[in-house]
Amino acid sequence: MSNDPYEALGLTKTASADDIKKAYRKLVRTSHPDLHPDDAGAEARFKAISAAYDLLKDPETRARFDAGEIDGSGAEQPQRQYYRDFTDAPENRYQQSHGFGADADPADIFAEILRNRARQGGEDRFGGRGFSAAGRDARYTLSVPFLDAVRGADTGITLPDGARLSVKIPRGTEDGQTLRLRGKGAPGFGGGPAGDALITISVVPHPVFARDGDDIVLTLPITIDEAVLGGKVTTPTIDGPVGLTIPANASSGRILRLRGRGVAKAGKKTPGDQRVELKIVAPPEADASLKEFLTEWRKSQNFDPRADLMKGAAT
Repeated sequence: MSNDPYEALGLTKTASADDIKKAYRKLVRTSHPDLHPDDAGAEARFKAISAAYDLLKDPETRARFDAGEIDGSGAEQPQRQYYRDFTDAPENRYQQSHGFGADADPADIFAEILRNRARQGGEDRFGGRGFSAAGRDARYTLSVPFLDAVRGADTGITLPDGARLSVKIPRGTEDGQTLRLRGKGAPGFGGGPAGDALITISVVPHPVFARDGDDIVLTLPITIDEAVLGGKVTTPTIDGPVGLTIPANASSGRILRLRGRGVAKAGKKTPGDQRVELKIVAPPEADASLKEFLTEWRKSQNFDPRADLMKGAAT
């Protein structure tokens, strides 16, 4: 896969934030290793598109990549340095003390300064401090079951060296969200702090529930008699089954709302709702009495549910 995050997502630099999100979600469905267990290349593609999305969805890191300050993995791009950048530093005395004349090649002087720093370490001979730097951030992708993401969970990720890193999934974690574990990245240099571990979450789709913001959405099958007569039924929620009242004369597509039964995000006082879309389902085989009743009922009723549809199509 390309190290260019735009190319990895099939986009150009003019793509909007919405374009980036749509491209990522589409590619996840075609590359997630859990959804394509027989595709040997799915895991590599999934890691590449997750890393690309993680970089581009953040306006700050996207701007830094576009400016050439970081590469496609998020690592800092090395900045070119010139001898003139060091002319005001204490090391400029190095030229005279080591016999470099006024016409010496600046590249030779600069190279000698760097070699001396490497030999000395810590406190250098010019009284300056030794080189230190923070370690690089480590990037990982972690697949999380849908219910673990919305309810929160403690899990872990196995690192390339076989070590196990504990990860706490906050409740309400979203697909594509990146968790930062301070100090769990690569070790620092010269006493510098360790980098962080950046873990991009990929939420595995659920067979029953879907998520829309902080709302949970599902389709609930109901019988013909429940639709006509109404009644109390049981519906699943992310926290377990609850009772739901079906109003009489309910049609397929009608949406009922369960307040506060959606996602309760960490740090947010009010949880979302659960939206239940009704779907009338006929029995696989109607018994004789039901068929007889509907046959007689059809003769006497004049309700046409398609009347408005036909009028609209004709205008």
